[in-house]
Amino acid sequence: MTRAAFLAVALIAGFAFGAHAQQRDRHAGYYYPVPHSTETYVSRAKVLIDSDRSKRLDFVNGLTSAQLSLPYRPSYALFAKGERADRLIISALDKGHLDTVYRARALLAQLTAASRTSPMFVEYGVDELFTFLDLLKLLGFTTVTIGDGENFAHQIAIR
Repeated sequence: MTRAAFLAVALIAGFAFGAHAQQRDRHAGYYYPVPHSTETYVSRAKVLIDSDRSKRLDFVNGLTSAQLSLPYRPSYALFAKGERADRLIISALDKGHLDTVYRARALLAQLTAASRTSPMFVEYGVDELFTFLDLLKLLGFTTVTIGDGENFAHQIAIR
């Protein structure tokens, strides 16, 4: 293969890959900025057999209802996106919140603490092992993106 042909193939492949990657995260630039950082979480959990779009939406609706029932305004919003509603998005509602990867991880730690008191975690004896990300895996979420709603976003692929 000549150098010119190789460069042409590489360029075409690059455009195809770029378009595919952009298509995979069509929410970047709309619900959150392009993520500043990414990571992959390899879960110890397996997706529940009866996990589906409806259950993921019920989960997000339940968390949102619990937040809205508190006597103070929530500091972040949760929503599920994608055809399968398998992409969880957590966005700060106030300036200065969830604007670093460390604050994003702090929120995940707080959500882990709440998850560990859930009847499901306690019943299955995983309350000291599983995290909030494992709960997301059980429900069939594939990513969670956490951001400040303005400039910062951190995305975690859940495997």
